[in-house]
Parts: sequence; C-alpha cells; structure tokens
Amino acid sequence: MSATTEMDFFIADFLGVNVLSRILSHQTAASLYYSAPGCTGLAAGSKLQRPLIAESKTMRPIMTSLAAWLLCFVAAAPATAQLPPPKDSLRPAPTGQSSAACSATDASSCAQAAAKILPQVMGPSPMEENLRRLTDEIGGRVTGSPEMAKAIDWSVAAFRAAGIEVHTETYTLPATWSEGDTKLTIVEPQGPPSSPAANGKTALTVETKSLRAVSEGWSPPTPQGGMVARVLDLGYGTEDDFRRSGTIKGAILLVHSDVGSTWADLFKEYLRPRDIIQKAIKAGAAAILWMSARERLLLYRHTNSLDGEIDKIPQAVVAREDALRLARTIAAYSGEVRLSLVMPNRIGGPIQQENVVGEIRGYEKPDEVVILGAHLDSWELGTGALDNGCNAAMVIEAARAIKATGLLPRRTIRFVLFSGEEQGTIGSYEYVKAHRAELDKVRAMIAFDAGIGRVTGYSLGGRRDIEAGVREVLKPLESWGANNHTYDASFRTDNFDFLLEGVPTLVANQEEANYLPNYHAASDTLDKVDIRELKLHTALAALTAWGIADRTETLGKRLSRSELDVLVKETGLDQQLKALGYGDAWQSGARGRKP
Repeated sequence: MSATTEMDFFIADFLGVNVLSRILSHQTAASLYYSAPGCTGLAAGSKLQRPLIAESKTMRPIMTSLAAWLLCFVAAAPATAQLPPPKDSLRPAPTGQSSAACSATDASSCAQAAAKILPQVMGPSPMEENLRRLTDEIGGRVTGSPEMAKAIDWSVAAFRAAGIEVHTETYTLPATWSEGDTKLTIVEPQGPPSSPAANGKTALTVETKSLRAVSEGWSPPTPQGGMVARVLDLGYGTEDDFRRSGTIKGAILLVHSDVGSTWADLFKEYLRPRDIIQKAIKAGAAAILWMSARERLLLYRHTNSLDGEIDKIPQAVVAREDALRLARTIAAYSGEVRLSLVMPNRIGGPIQQENVVGEIRGYEKPDEVVILGAHLDSWELGTGALDNGCNAAMVIEAARAIKATGLLPRRTIRFVLFSGEEQGTIGSYEYVKAHRAELDKVRAMIAFDAGIGRVTGYSLGGRRDIEAGVREVLKPLESWGANNHTYDASFRTDNFDFLLEGVPTLVANQEEANYLPNYHAASDTLDKVDIRELKLHTALAALTAWGIADRTETLGKRLSRSELDVLVKETGLDQQLKALGYGDAWQSGARGRKP
C-alpha cells in the first residue's frame, strides 16, 4: 500500500454503509483512495482512485468496490494474524448513541474518535521501522547497560518525530549487572572411556561433562576462578525435599521444575523460588541450579531479585535436558557427583536511569491524567521484541495516532516507557514515588506487556466499579472480542505500584500465542512479532486511553487504604505480596498507599 493511502475503506467498514451514506451526504467532494496489491484484476502496488459523491446512483458500485477491497484485504492477511472474524472485524454492533459514547452522558462519541484513530493506525506508519531499529539495531536492553541508554534516546527521538512533547525522569538503580562467560561442568566422577569409577560403575567421559547454563539475572558471581562442589538433587524444593536431602552445607543444589505452557506456570516461576532460596541460604548452600521450564535446550534469562539488589546466592538456569541428565547422573552416582560452576558476572554500583514520558495535554482538565504505559527494558539473550519492544513501539504509535487525528481529550494522556521492569518494576515504582502527590488525579493506568497474543480485554485489578466505564469506551470495537474483562489483581507488570496506591489499573489480557516459548530467550526476536496484530492492539490501546481521558465522569475513584486492604485480601494479592517478599513493606506502608 502506498504511503499516501488514507485507508478510508476501514472507516467505511467500521461505520457501516448507512453511516457512510450520511457522511457522504454532507461531503459532496469526499474521496476514498484505495488500492489492492496482490488481488486479482489489480496490479500489485497499483493505486486506484475514485471520487465518491453523495448521489444514490453511485452508492452501489462504491459499496461493491469497498466490499471487494475488504475481501481481497482479508485474503491477503498473514496466516498468523489473530484477527477477529473477517465479516465483522472492523464493524461495531448496531447500538444507540449512548452506548457508542465514551460515557452515558457524553455528547461526543467514542465511535467518532475510533473512526479517526483507526485509519491512522492501520495505514502506513513508522511503527514497524521504529521497532526494527529498537530490536535489530539496539538489541537487548538490560537496565543500566549502554544499550538501555541507546533505547532511551531512541524513544525520545520517536516521540518527537510523532509531534509529542517528551521528557525523561531519572531515578537510581541500586546496582548494574551483566553476565560473564558462564560454564557448568561435571568434574567427578570422570575418567577415560569405560574406566571404572570408585563404585565399579563406568566413569563419565569428556563428552558428558559440559552442561548448558546461563546465570540468573542479578545473581552474584561465583568466587574468582569459580567453585567446585558436590551437587544435591533437591527435587522441587519442598519442605520434605529439604528434610530428605541430607547435608546441604557447601553443596550446589539442583531444583526441578515442570514444563511451563500457561500464564499460571509463568507466575509460579516467580512465586516459588523465594522460600527455596531462603532455606538454601540458611542451610549454607553454595549455589542453586534451576531446571529450565522449557524444552529443546532453550535457555532464557530469569531473575529472583525483585528489588534491583544483587541476590544473596549464585544461581543459574540449566537447559532442561541437561538438568534431567544431571539428575539421572546424581541418582547413578549417589554422593559422588561434583560440579564446577564458573559464573564471572560483572557487578556495578548504583547508577542513574530514566523513564521516558510523552504527553498530550487535556483541554479542560489538564491536571487530571490517564497513563498508557509499557516497559522499554528487556533481557539481552534475545532482542526483546515480544517482551516488550513491540509494546514500547505501540505506546509511541498510539500517541502518534491520537496526535495525528487532531483530537484533544478533556484530560491529559501521558505515555510512559518505564525502565527497570525486569528487575522488579523498579522504574514504575520510582515513578509512583516521584508523583505520589499527584495520584489523586491519575484517573487510570493502562499497561501492555504480553507480546502480540490477541487481546481479550483487561484485567481490572479487582475493580468491578470501573468495568461499566471501560465497556462504554470500547463499545465501538465490541466485535473485536476485546471487551471481556477480569477482576484479578496480581503482580504482573508496571501497573503494580499504581494498583497498590489505589489508582484504577487496566492490564491487557492476552492469549499466550508465541509469548511463553520465547519469553526472555534468545529466540525473542523481531520475526516473532505479528505487525498486523500489533496494529490492532495499538487501536485498542489508543481508544482506551483517549476514551477514559475524554469521559465527562471519571472512570473510578482512587481507593483508600482501608478499601485497598479489602481488595488485596479478596483477590489473593496479599499471598502474592508475601511470596514475593513485599508483604512487610505493604503492611508498613513502605510500598503502596500508607495506612
């Protein structure tokens, strides 16, 4: 499609034939420019232009052309795109004016806003090239690294190119970290092929010694030169496993995992380790090896430090198949297997880091704010495309699209790219602390952080009181199937500290798609991103932010501490806070709204 195409066929399909006819009756000079690359009867890349006028005799061929265009467009869509049903993918269900408005009392319509936003997003845009530069050229962006500094510059430049006012806000990251050359090998028992071990069994050969492993993020290094220690199979690290393990002091512990395939499995990978780590340290363990939850030798970066501080014990992720082989070896040579772990991680002191903040000022209540955010940082084994480069680019694109429509919302929309998310949402925590005096006027915080799986709605953070307002905002896109919301509250992404402060939060609920297999792995690269799906997400995100900002009424109030105490217990968030090590900070008011 050419750069000048306005994608008006999207508006036609979105508004429907009847509405389009009414619009055309007031625009006698209106024109639609459309092309159909790759479709039968039209040359690829050709640009066919026809004026549409408000004469009834012209409407049938116009609609026929539009229908043919749409049919061709759907047929040419990538097979991997997770689109709503083609027959109504861009058309809202017929409803009255009140349900198409951003709220029941608004005279202006969210449907009208959506009709302006949609062609901006679905047409040619800089988003894909922006994302290519972020992932292919800058690459993985660990907070505190030179690559993260380049990503900050990238985002500032992209916001400015979109005509968005932008600035950065600094905070202090407690430490910097990068991995050295991690090596894990079996040193005993060993010997020449077929030579007997001490117990008469065949010793291990050179070919069976090396194990694939990567350091946990923010793990301390091993002592200079590495460590050699016996290894214990700790099973899943339960109370019974610790009791059965024997002497732990000075040992390297192997902890098992199940293969992860769901969001629940991923959350478990964060919630489970803290108790195991505390017990291991108390018993005097030398290091912990975590069995990878992925198959096919896939390695990925994980962290068990969620406060930006270097962890207390060296830890590594071992390729699943190698970890299972190690477990079998331990069983065959009980008490005789010793490992060499060399993990020369590089640790630095505190460093200034930045969040990037773009803004479209509201015309009526500029001091009231709706935030659309995503984290900019990533791990570095891959290039951070799914997690979370695509959504960082999406936030910038949503800002560009809203700006390009000329629409001004009642309230200010703030577009924030956070750093430090992978280290425990450090950047958003620091943002909340810096803006605590303004939180009474933050009307909503919207976050995207799950790749390109189809959006089914939002997690509302336990706030049933805001659901009706969110549904009204998204009513124009009802047929997309993205207006089905949940009430769970959890530690998920940069919404976390806003939620604990009582601010209404919306986190995009998304299908897993290809996110989990590539999560934090070397395979998280740009080729995994479905750009058309990302464009649909951009339209949803832009409409959500604009609609909440332009409502006559606020979406919902900021909850008091007593109300939050009830919400935290009802949603089970109190147990998550405890498992993650935030329980005491929440109870004291050091984190979250003060009692």
